[in-house]
Amino acid sequence: MSMKTAKGWIDIGKADLADGFLEIAMNSIEKLYAKLRKEGDGEADIHVCKADVEKDLFKVLSYQAESAVAQGDFQKAMQCVQRCKDMLVRLPRETRYLAILCYNFGVETYDCKKYEQTFYFTFQAKVLRLLATAYFEWDCSLYLDKALKAINLANEVVTCSYTYGVWLNNLNSIVFCLAVAEFQHHEMSLDFCLNTAKLLLEHGRESVGFDFLKSVAERFEASPDFGKVTLLYIEFLLQNKRELLAKQKVEEIIIGHYTGKQLLPETLNRLHIILWDTAAKHYEAKSYSEALHWYNYSVSFYTPGQIDQNLAKLQRNMASCYLHLKQIDKAKEAVKEAERCDPNSIFTQFSVYKIAVMENDTDKANTLHTNCALIFFQNDQQVVAIRALEHLSEHSQDCQQVFAALKRYLTILYSICKLLYIGTIPITCSYFWFQLSQFCPSDKAVLIAQKTCLLMAAAIDLELGRQEVTPSEQVEFWNQALQHLQACKEIWKVLKLTGDFSKDPTDTLLLLYEFEARSKLNDPTLNNFMESVWEQPHEIKTLEIVASLAMEPPARYPVLCKKALKSALNLYRKETTTDAVKFSKCLHSLINLSLPTGVTDLDACVLQEVWGYFEDALSVVSSTDSYPEMEILWLMTRAWNTGIFQYTVGKYQEAEQWCGLGMRFLNHLGSLKRSYEGHVSVRKWKIRMGVDVWAGCGRS
Repeated sequence: MSMKTAKGWIDIGKADLADGFLEIAMNSIEKLYAKLRKEGDGEADIHVCKADVEKDLFKVLSYQAESAVAQGDFQKAMQCVQRCKDMLVRLPRETRYLAILCYNFGVETYDCKKYEQTFYFTFQAKVLRLLATAYFEWDCSLYLDKALKAINLANEVVTCSYTYGVWLNNLNSIVFCLAVAEFQHHEMSLDFCLNTAKLLLEHGRESVGFDFLKSVAERFEASPDFGKVTLLYIEFLLQNKRELLAKQKVEEIIIGHYTGKQLLPETLNRLHIILWDTAAKHYEAKSYSEALHWYNYSVSFYTPGQIDQNLAKLQRNMASCYLHLKQIDKAKEAVKEAERCDPNSIFTQFSVYKIAVMENDTDKANTLHTNCALIFFQNDQQVVAIRALEHLSEHSQDCQQVFAALKRYLTILYSICKLLYIGTIPITCSYFWFQLSQFCPSDKAVLIAQKTCLLMAAAIDLELGRQEVTPSEQVEFWNQALQHLQACKEIWKVLKLTGDFSKDPTDTLLLLYEFEARSKLNDPTLNNFMESVWEQPHEIKTLEIVASLAMEPPARYPVLCKKALKSALNLYRKETTTDAVKFSKCLHSLINLSLPTGVTDLDACVLQEVWGYFEDALSVVSSTDSYPEMEILWLMTRAWNTGIFQYTVGKYQEAEQWCGLGMRFLNHLGSLKRSYEGHVSVRKWKIRMGVDVWAGCGRS
């Protein structure tokens, strides 16, 4: 029972609780074993009992090792495992169990410190080799794949350790035993053989590996997957810088392709990848002729007239090589073939642009450059597009052409401006405008475009600041918004001198954007900034947005919020026809801010001010039927409860006044009036007897 309990604690990750039960089990087993030894070795039953006790002892030791590993006590774990190992002479059938058990322990040690890692990587590799041998001796025909998998895992483990050479010394004896000797006596899959060959070739056993690969090729020559053998051969020849032999193998495959020995599609795709990777390495090394050689191998597998996007990519890559080699005509042919396969590709157009540059066809090059930038915009590749337009603005000497590019850019930008909410586009966009302005005439149209772009950039910064980003990133976005707004202000000052902009909303947007940025940055100059704002006339909507922003986290400016709401309320009072719904929302927010729920100790001046708001509400409620009924109910409830709170602090006259104010709203309730009339007389009686808070409306 102690053993099972301990194992249960270990399995749920509470190894420390298992130790006590394991100690009890160990003491019990040792006592029982000592008793059995005293009774002698003559009886058969005694031998059976002793064998059972030894098995239990083996299990307890293994559990103790597992618990020690879980708690980081690796020295104790090794002692327990060593004792288990010593017992294997008497318990040979437990060999596989110990190997698997130790492997599981080893997996748990990956997070150890470096000195622990070195020790346990070595230990784990040994255990994995023991596990492979156990599988091999158990039933080679059944468990050969598992044996190889154990060897592969051991190989991965020692790759991470500092004892790489120790393992390689044993690699040939184990792997070659499994892969070659058993290969002659058992039916094994091609993939198994290829994995074995790969393992040998990857670890310096080239002669053995290539010989084995040759025997695999002979055995599987008639297999439809035979191409995999040649492919592995090519890969390792290339890895060992033996390109001449690799080319011979590729040419053999090409000949076979046209003589009825085609590769399977999956294998052919893999070959294309190898060919392209090899060509790319030569391209990076500026060996363009050699790169073309490998690209041409890939072309050999396509039929004339075939349309394929990969073939278009291939032709573009070849065109780049030809351009580096100054072979313009061949580059044109390759690009023409790419256009045939993929005519709408932006990359094909860019290849045409590069050829135009090489031929000094400036007009065509600039036109293509602009087209490429606009296509990038339309395909969600804004960074590339803006970089392309920046390049045009920096290098084009034709102001008219740059201005035309600007016009087309704006058309696209306004149609897909939502795409600008990405990464660092606001920075790049404003920089693009700055560069562009150096070439364009400073007339009214350009100034308006610059002003619009900067406002958009500021709006994007604020929106990005609202996203779930880190506080430091938010501060960066808000500061960046202020920089864009300052630049916009300078342009706006100049622009206003050129005509009548009375209907332009720029002043309002500048105010709202700057207020949001400064309030969220907790800018100490915010109050000074707002002093000039209060002096100017503003629309009700603007003031309500200011109030909302003042309390939008991380900003919290209740004084500014209240001032904006009071200004908005004053404007509502001046209207000839009041919008009751909008008025009710503004008043609701103002009362909530001035009269916090549950606060009893309120200054008389505050109560008098709030009383005025309720009187304003009664005035509007009396003059229209469109005041929301739930708002009337809320006003009645707040007034009544304010009276009750006054009653609790002994202010009976004030309590009667506020409760009476609440009753004045009762007559203006519509469908809800009858539901609340029945409670009034009862509540008045309760007030005389004690406190009764009205819970008629849950809305805060």
